[in-house]
Amino acid sequence: MRQELAFLGGLGLGAGLMYLLDPQTGRRRRALARDQFVSAVNQLDDCIDATSRDVMHRLRGVVAESRSMFDSEPVDDAVLVDRIRSKLGRIVSHPHAIQVLAQDGRVTLNGTILEHELPCLMRTISSMHGVQNVEDRLDVRHEAGDTPSLQGGIPRPGEQANWAPATRLLAGTIGTALVGYGLTRSFPTACILGTAGLALLGRAITNKEMRLLLGIGCNARAVEMNKTININAPVEEVFHAFARYENFPRFMGHLREVRDLGGGRSHWVAAGPGGIRASWDAVLTRFEANRLIAWRSEPGSTIANAGLIRFQPNDRQGTRVDIHMAYTPPAGLLGHFAALLFGADPKSAMNEDLVRIKSLLEEGKASAPGKQVERHEMEQGRPSELVGAERNSPAF
Repeated sequence: MRQELAFLGGLGLGAGLMYLLDPQTGRRRRALARDQFVSAVNQLDDCIDATSRDVMHRLRGVVAESRSMFDSEPVDDAVLVDRIRSKLGRIVSHPHAIQVLAQDGRVTLNGTILEHELPCLMRTISSMHGVQNVEDRLDVRHEAGDTPSLQGGIPRPGEQANWAPATRLLAGTIGTALVGYGLTRSFPTACILGTAGLALLGRAITNKEMRLLLGIGCNARAVEMNKTININAPVEEVFHAFARYENFPRFMGHLREVRDLGGGRSHWVAAGPGGIRASWDAVLTRFEANRLIAWRSEPGSTIANAGLIRFQPNDRQGTRVDIHMAYTPPAGLLGHFAALLFGADPKSAMNEDLVRIKSLLEEGKASAPGKQVERHEMEQGRPSELVGAERNSPAF
């Protein structure tokens, strides 16, 4: 077992040195690692402070709950209503649509609620200290429809997806202990304990749900990126440059091919870590000339992705471009972190691509990987959607 660990450790050390000392991109990688380390150190104090406060608050809560278990005095109705209302915002998307009344521990619920939120609501309130019984007078709707009180709102998962600092600390401690203990055991116990420990440790460090870490049933939301850039060119020119996505491989280093399939659909081929190619089909979901472009990948794509780009004039007679992108690589966030180890940093790549398109529109030329690109090359072809009706289907 020790020999295998030594081999894996040496392999990891060698891969890390190759990553940082690469003659072409090693300098940028080292600078990025240094910046990330400095950022982590700066955030450490805030993290420790937040965790310590959360732990103290939870200890006080446990003490208070323990005392209440032996307290025979009934809970004041006003206090009970406040406790229930504090829970509503976490489990229903429209807490203002529900009225709560309490009398001698008997709780009455009035108002309107979505059908899928009712079981969690009833279960949560029934288990609260001081609640004797719950009378359900709610008007249950399968969907919001045209009900005024159910418009807008924020969907709630029924349970908190993000862990509190104290929970993350506990999970990280248990995960580390499992990994450490697993290293002292033999196969298959070591694999089971190590996998469970790494899963807990990853969940605690990233504060992301396991489905996002593993890329299971999370559509295109595992990794999200936002970027704003100002380009000294009219909105019309900037919009047309982004709409001609078939030209993207000319200056985007990771793209190998973009082909228009017609009807707002396109086929994309990109180079991933180690030169491995990945392809997917995308469809435009919103297309408003000189204002907005939104897209999403079609079901079954190797890399599920979606994005939205907004264009608006800025105060310098140029264009402000706001970009929001999200994607889920194979194996979810774990796959994303693995790609980072091989030098595939999507955020840095997007920044470099935006600098190139800014240079093309402002200076007329840009340096792309291994070649020089001029603006007249970008004007070849046409954005197919510009000649058709504008799209406005459900957005990203």
